[in-house]
Amino acid sequence: MFTLVRSRVRTAALALSAVAALAFGATTTTGAVAAPAPAPAKQGPTSVAYVEVNNNSMLNVGKYALANGGGNVFDVAVVFAANINYDTGTKTAQLYFNENVQRVLDDAATQIRPLQQKGIKVVLSVLGNHQGAGFANFPSQQAASAFAKQLSDTVTKYGLDGIDFDDEYAEYGNNGTGQPNDSSFVHLVTALRANMPGKIISLYNIGPAASRLSYGGVDVTSTFDYAWNPYYGSWQVPGMALPKSKLSPAAVEIGGTPQSTVADLARRTVSEGYGVYLTYNLDGADRSTDVSAFTRELYGSDATYTP
Repeated sequence: MFTLVRSRVRTAALALSAVAALAFGATTTTGAVAAPAPAPAKQGPTSVAYVEVNNNSMLNVGKYALANGGGNVFDVAVVFAANINYDTGTKTAQLYFNENVQRVLDDAATQIRPLQQKGIKVVLSVLGNHQGAGFANFPSQQAASAFAKQLSDTVTKYGLDGIDFDDEYAEYGNNGTGQPNDSSFVHLVTALRANMPGKIISLYNIGPAASRLSYGGVDVTSTFDYAWNPYYGSWQVPGMALPKSKLSPAAVEIGGTPQSTVADLARRTVSEGYGVYLTYNLDGADRSTDVSAFTRELYGSDATYTP
């Protein structure tokens, strides 16, 4: 049995939803996205880096390159994390950014654009917040679509590359909310994909939503660009009918998972033909030794770090 070893800090994430709810109006992009400079060709799986922005800078993702000239180590950077909150007055789910997430978004010109200009996609992760609102308990298609619009409006406003779903900490039933139902996540994902074709939708394969991907003859599995194992230091193939190129059975915590395990999981990723390798908690230290443990196996090269 795998043990969940994450220690995801959300110091400002527990504010009341009545205060926390975002007002969605204009969707003008904050800062123009410059065309990415052509990155050197890199052969191998897509590498993903979750960054705890309560403690660390998104810019850390862009500081690693392959020593053999093969380009960026990381292909996708995940802002961790926005929240799905519950407004008890309107009885609606609201997208919430704590002060650290909000700062990253407001400073997109200096925190997000530099990564995108290197060819790195930047995705916003959305996480439950102990208030009863979650991806799996929208009471109607209309309610799910309304939250999908909040998500897609955010992607447009801040010039992001997509949304990542992490169905943890919702505490379904709090504040009089419903328990998970079979239609909720299907409606949400369907609406989100319709709102933002061509953008990334990824799934942290955990929680009630992850097991409710089909309803009323509609299966949203193929809607996802990626799905990954949520248990760091382990190998677990997400139970989804996606091609191997979109799945990460390997998951590691940089600096937390032993380098031998990091290397073993990377070697297995290649040998079994999977197309994604998930990492978590990239901080501001020089982690080139930890990163090289997987880049040698995935790409045949050490990693370099440029402060």
